[in-house]
Amino acid sequence: DINWYGESSKLFDKHVRYQGDEVACIVAETENSAEEALNKIMVSYDILPFEVDAEKLLNNTELKVHDWGNINKGKPDEYSRGNIDEGFSSSDYIIEDTFSTQVAIHNPTEVHCSVVNWEDDKLIVYDSTQGIFEVRETVAKALGLSEEKVQVIKEYMGGGFGSKLEAGKYTVMAAILSKKIKRPVKITLDRREMNLAVGNRPDSIQKLKLGMKKDGTLTALSQETIASVGAYPSGGGCSWPLRTLYKCDNVETIEFSMLTNTGKARPFRAPGHVQGTFAFEALIDDAALKIDMDPIEFRLKNYVDNDQVWGVKYSSKKLKEAYKIGAEKIGWQNRNKIPGSGKGYIKSGIGMATQIWWGGGGPPAHANIKITKDGLVNVYSGTQDIGTGTYTFISQITAEILEVPLMNIIVHLGNTEYPYGPSSGGSTTAPSISPAVRDAAEKMKRKLYSAAAALTNLAESKLKYSEGIFYSDKNEKLITLLEIASQVQADSLLVKGSREENIKGLAVQTFGAQFADVEVDTLTGNVRVKKVVAAHDIGRVLNRQTLENQFHGGIMQGLGMALMEERIMDYDYGKMLNANFHDYKIPTMMDTPEIEVIIVGEMDEQANNMGVKGIGEPAMIPTPGAIGNAIYNAIGVRIKSLPITPDKIINALNNN
Repeated sequence: DINWYGESSKLFDKHVRYQGDEVACIVAETENSAEEALNKIMVSYDILPFEVDAEKLLNNTELKVHDWGNINKGKPDEYSRGNIDEGFSSSDYIIEDTFSTQVAIHNPTEVHCSVVNWEDDKLIVYDSTQGIFEVRETVAKALGLSEEKVQVIKEYMGGGFGSKLEAGKYTVMAAILSKKIKRPVKITLDRREMNLAVGNRPDSIQKLKLGMKKDGTLTALSQETIASVGAYPSGGGCSWPLRTLYKCDNVETIEFSMLTNTGKARPFRAPGHVQGTFAFEALIDDAALKIDMDPIEFRLKNYVDNDQVWGVKYSSKKLKEAYKIGAEKIGWQNRNKIPGSGKGYIKSGIGMATQIWWGGGGPPAHANIKITKDGLVNVYSGTQDIGTGTYTFISQITAEILEVPLMNIIVHLGNTEYPYGPSSGGSTTAPSISPAVRDAAEKMKRKLYSAAAALTNLAESKLKYSEGIFYSDKNEKLITLLEIASQVQADSLLVKGSREENIKGLAVQTFGAQFADVEVDTLTGNVRVKKVVAAHDIGRVLNRQTLENQFHGGIMQGLGMALMEERIMDYDYGKMLNANFHDYKIPTMMDTPEIEVIIVGEMDEQANNMGVKGIGEPAMIPTPGAIGNAIYNAIGVRIKSLPITPDKIINALNNN
């Protein structure tokens, strides 16, 4: 009788609310025997009314997914500033439109998996997770254990994109079964189970309205969103870009996150921002076209240097530079001045979209550094590397400050026995943990000075340190780091580092602009993305290769959302029809465009002691919007729903 999803469900709930809700778990020696046993289970179901369409549920007072209603938290999320009615009444032009985005599935390469074993009364969990401490907390609470009795380990991971920020039911099931049979238990979800039961990006229907003066000055912005968040409480909002991206005094948004009889939503790489940016940036382009203004000029006309929601300045913002260099690199001057005006059936188009995301990180985040007798530098932190290069940048920071070779740095991550580290999500890992590592490394350097002074009988002020060696003020070699480590007491070279508090009164945000160059075959509807230029302000670059990798991955994920990825439901039976890689299309190497990544600005000195901001989310946020605007520039017809598939293009051209 273990509660799950707050208290809205049980580990095994007799009220099954969607295809994928867990009803039983089998333990066996082999996968085949488990499948055979599964097929012998007979379940008697009472067929209940259901609905998978969020818009229909909004006005349906009879069918309830939960007794307390169908809107997440019981009410919509609302925001306003200024006077929206006055803003629209003072407008010279008003533009209204409705956009929609699909449900997308995370589909990381590494499937969800837990391996558990009891050692006396302590539970050891090897889990594919983006947050080991969150898993520990959930599992301990579910099993009635103290957190000290649960150890979670995850040293490496093959992606999660947000689907692994929560503990899975399967982890608790494995723990219960392991306790019963007194043996280790491994549960691995297959691709179908992952598609059904461990999260998705919510869909959205977005009704947008924009008011502006003849010169392009925004006077009012409003947005109404309906999103499906699945069968259990989650969030589906996507209005943040509209609230704060461009200067506007009068803004109003209302968001209905609807509970439906479908798989529960989970955070998915920039939750809400990808959907919201696609729709809002399309409307911004349409507004610019209305007054015959260049879309970039329109955005510059409404540029803002402060966060309009919180009323504070940005710690840094280099978006103007991103617009300038991105436009140069994509050949902005070659775009169709009149959308769809190119000759021939292969139409070319160029489009762009703007990105805003947090990415500043913050405390708590801790790292310990210990130098052992052999002179090796060990760094310990409870954060994890989910394939983004956390091991790499921690090694680099430590090696640079302590002036030792990278091969002498050993980084230990992904274990709840280590100092607390943040979950890997929301573009927060690097800006949270790297300042803690720097703090620890600088403390260790001071400790080395103190030890060297004691061993050489010289004042610290008389010592100089370079590349692992201490010298006298006369440049005489005195003692090496290895010699110090071998002579001091064990564990004396141990320090603890922590992430400092964020500066109050500042908004630490990331900004960027992506530009897409596309070709559209107007006979088949096929789209080829030829090139994407990503110009972003993301603070200090810790490692250029991992940065490039992040952007390439994010852009390809954005391309998938723009052109092909979509959960397809049978609305009559409430079932997902494409819960596999054969029918759920994702981009491959054949779809990969030329990608050019440009970082504008330098380190953000006010963000943290490393000047670092996150890049996981910014890499994907503007991609669907840029591709959508490029397709419009190519064919002259606005496709208002994602994904932009060939049939939608052909139908739009025929209707036009």
